[in-house]
Amino acid sequence: MPNSKVITHSLSEWFASEQGGYVLSREHLYYNQAVTDVFGYNAMQMGLPEHSFLSSNRIPLRFTAGNHADNDVRMVCAELPFACDSLDLVLMPHVLEFADNPHLILREVERVMMPEGSLLISGFNPYSLWGMHRSLGRHEGYPWRAKFIALPRLKDWLALLGFDVVEVRSAAYAPPFRQRKWMERAAFLESAGGRWWPMSGGVYFLHAIKRVPGMRLIKPKWNAGLVQKLMPAAPKLNKGIQKVESDE
Repeated sequence: MPNSKVITHSLSEWFASEQGGYVLSREHLYYNQAVTDVFGYNAMQMGLPEHSFLSSNRIPLRFTAGNHADNDVRMVCAELPFACDSLDLVLMPHVLEFADNPHLILREVERVMMPEGSLLISGFNPYSLWGMHRSLGRHEGYPWRAKFIALPRLKDWLALLGFDVVEVRSAAYAPPFRQRKWMERAAFLESAGGRWWPMSGGVYFLHAIKRVPGMRLIKPKWNAGLVQKLMPAAPKLNKGIQKVESDE
């Protein structure tokens, strides 16, 4: 597994390489399928404004947000400038592994998301050939300078914030070759990996739903005798009230 000699200085620059393009094509495929049936009013993609992962979504207001000028909204990811419970869909393509405090960003995302809103995350898998390449090589350039976050750890963070993980997928099973021709020769690993070792792909995708604890309806305890005096012509209603009281 050769070490990369070309050091890229941004994730977008790396996506433009043959190695990064291999991953990017699979990211587009996943997001295009995952966002199609998500509805609401506001959808946000954090970062990577030059790659529209929301293009197949039909939510009226779709925008990118991040700390680079090319985003629709310029912001700090750990301090989201949005009201609580205002976003129906949030995409986080490789945001957490490049952040100094990923858990703080997730807390902010939970704050601004609507109840039952969808959160889609993609990340590099440390338990894969790509993670092995990073651990054995230099931590320079993209994506190798990132802190790969293990999927079980990410699930624990989301559970603490009240998210319910409803789907996990994986892709990019071929070794991180720098040249496309070698990746094409290893294309058989995509189908074999998805079947035999589904969680060992170089990139994982996670779909989580923000859950809100259900409310318990408290029924009023009516005085059946008083109701009968006030409503003598409603014996059926009185009978129903008595039945509720007897059940309680």
